Amino acid sequence: MPDLILNKLFSLKKQVAVVTGGSGVLGGAMAKGLALAGAQVAVLGRNEARASAVVAEITANGGESIAVIADVSDRSQLEIARGLIIQRWGQIDILVNMAGGNIPAATITPDATIFDMPNAAFEEVVSLNLVGTLLPSQVFGQAMVEKNQPHGCIVNISSMSAIRVISRVVGYSAAKAGIDNFTRWLAVELAQKYGDGMRVNAIAPGFFIGEQNRDLLLNPDGSLTIRGQKIIEHTPAGRFGKPDELLSTLIWLCSSGSSFVNGVVVPVDGGFSIYSGV
Repeated sequence: MPDLILNKLFSLKKQVAVVTGGSGVLGGAMAKGLALAGAQVAVLGRNEARASAVVAEITANGGESIAVIADVSDRSQLEIARGLIIQRWGQIDILVNMAGGNIPAATITPDATIFDMPNAAFEEVVSLNLVGTLLPSQVFGQAMVEKNQPHGCIVNISSMSAIRVISRVVGYSAAKAGIDNFTRWLAVELAQKYGDGMRVNAIAPGFFIGEQNRDLLLNPDGSLTIRGQKIIEHTPAGRFGKPDELLSTLIWLCSSGSSFVNGVVVPVDGGFSIYSGV
């Protein structure tokens, strides 16, 4: 009986998922987690070798996956990707907007001020994260609403910097705050126009070690940097997150177990977002 309940609520069998940024550390973990839950997974990224490596791991574990090369800031590439995925599996049910990141020029270093940041850098990081969430939502979301009975699930990726002031990352913070608002707006828009089968939610990860932040948080010997130590001190769990710790929340948001959950941003952060430091 417990297995039957779990399968009914959380199985993703016969679901087709697209994970943008699926070749990265967190995106790759999410792609593999969706596959373990039964989904057929398109790993979308710009680096073919890295995307193919994630696909190889999924297929080695008995899953079904393909690598799709596209830039989330290029609508035409995304439309080609959508065609390839539908040609392969006939539908798209899940979109995880994992692609994003930061750039040094949109970061305020300790020896600089906000007045030094070039506008172009701010625009670039906002485009990478916010527009890089909007365009896939439009392109792949359209495939969801064009079904006879519109249904689908979009999961955006927010950040602690969207809800707490984190020094330096001004462009990234603004972009992720925009994603929070866009998540709520799109949830209302799609549900009102296409029915309760369309849902949009977001996950706000705490601090996980990835390619972009490794050198910022860890020294070459693996010890904490000053910034890394500050983060741990403000995380009640006392550690960084592990990529696999995002999977249960992701699978819940993509499955029928959350069929009445819409427009929420779920922190997975070890308590960082609730702790005042006192």
